[in-house]
Amino acid sequence: MSNTAAKYRPKTFDELAGQEFVVSTIKNSLKSGQIAHAYLFSGPRGCGKTSAARILARSLNCLSNISKSDKPAEEPCGTCDNCIAISKGASMDVLEIDGASNNSVNDVRQIKDEVVFPPQSGKYKVYIIDEVHMLSTSAFNALLKTIEEPPPYIVFIFATTELHKVPATIKSRCQQFNFRLISIEIIQGLLKKICAENGINAEDDALFWIARESTGSMRDAFTLFDQVVSFSAGNIRSDLIREKLGIVGLEKLNVLAEACAVNDANSAFALADELLASGVAIEQFVIDMAGYYRGLLLLKNGITRESLLGFKSSQFSAKVLETYDSIRLEQALDILLNCYRSLRYSVSPRFELETAVSKLTWLTKWISSCELKEAVDGARAGVVSSQQVNLRPADLQQVASQPPVPAYDNNRSLSAEFNRMVAAKNAANNQSDAKDGDDDEPVWKIKKDNNPPQVEKVLSILPGTVIE
Repeated sequence: MSNTAAKYRPKTFDELAGQEFVVSTIKNSLKSGQIAHAYLFSGPRGCGKTSAARILARSLNCLSNISKSDKPAEEPCGTCDNCIAISKGASMDVLEIDGASNNSVNDVRQIKDEVVFPPQSGKYKVYIIDEVHMLSTSAFNALLKTIEEPPPYIVFIFATTELHKVPATIKSRCQQFNFRLISIEIIQGLLKKICAENGINAEDDALFWIARESTGSMRDAFTLFDQVVSFSAGNIRSDLIREKLGIVGLEKLNVLAEACAVNDANSAFALADELLASGVAIEQFVIDMAGYYRGLLLLKNGITRESLLGFKSSQFSAKVLETYDSIRLEQALDILLNCYRSLRYSVSPRFELETAVSKLTWLTKWISSCELKEAVDGARAGVVSSQQVNLRPADLQQVASQPPVPAYDNNRSLSAEFNRMVAAKNAANNQSDAKDGDDDEPVWKIKKDNNPPQVEKVLSILPGTVIE
């Protein structure tokens, strides 16, 4: 199959996918004849900036409308001599310049010398400068006067992926259009249409994966699509993509997450080893796991949209979703993201991955800073009066009358505060034991109605505590 990105490059504004605002605005300006002398197209890679610039250039010089009206055509006809020449890149009136390789003052001076000459066959002479942010500061300064007061037949179209690098003096002289990332649904629909036209059988899940991996870039989607077509022999399947590209499937992720949810480290390590042995890259493994737990976090917060989750909501393990709450899912994501950041400088990337898997297996036992603080506050509030045990006033003041626990920023400070309370409790026990020799009499009595959810978990390590 030929280059899909080149074959299916948009030829008209109506074919420009996912940019409705840009299309409607430009078409209205063409219809009214209000043509700007400079346009600035910005947005992520592969979303149609250069294609839109070429379509605009063809509309401005399309011969089908020049003889009928002074206004440009809303859509290029695609059949006249000018449209054909511009499409082939052979028109003398439409000049495409790569800003990355033509970024010096001398290159801009050449443009300034050329603009004095009118177009040869069309109505406008159009300069399309791609990656305009790569121009040097001196080159930008040399362009200022030309952009502000060009001849009436000159139109500049600038395209950039890094709008913040374009000087404000240039922006103020241009009509700006921000191109957006293309939605997964639109990309999947276009890929399905291309498959139908070329006789390719493709699973919906496989096309959805390609659309999701393209991250909103139509060009990236076409490039990945061509790669998949090259090894699929006209039959695109999800399992084949996972096998050839080393992707961890959702089924395996569910099994791994279920093993972690029940603290089965042995099964989790065995499955991780099996996936790595099958050829899955460690970086890809961590990326897929992070995406999986992100999907669970979104589901836990009521998000069921497939394009955000990456998979259908019904495909996630109900057991894992029931086991974890949002706090523990956030911690799982934090573990995996830190693991990915550490891979580059690690002694062994595999060790980093196995450590992350190990941490996930005891995730159900993990307690956040907020939960630990609630537990400490709850324990302090539940300390009973001196009627429970025979304490001296000084002991009672040490155990029950301490100032409130401040809002600590980390578990270390909270643990220190908790240890201090345990020491005070032990001192109270010693006083009680010296008085009557009873080791089992409770010193703390906690009311269950006032308990934060994690109080019992934290206080379970303290003997002599009664929860009513």
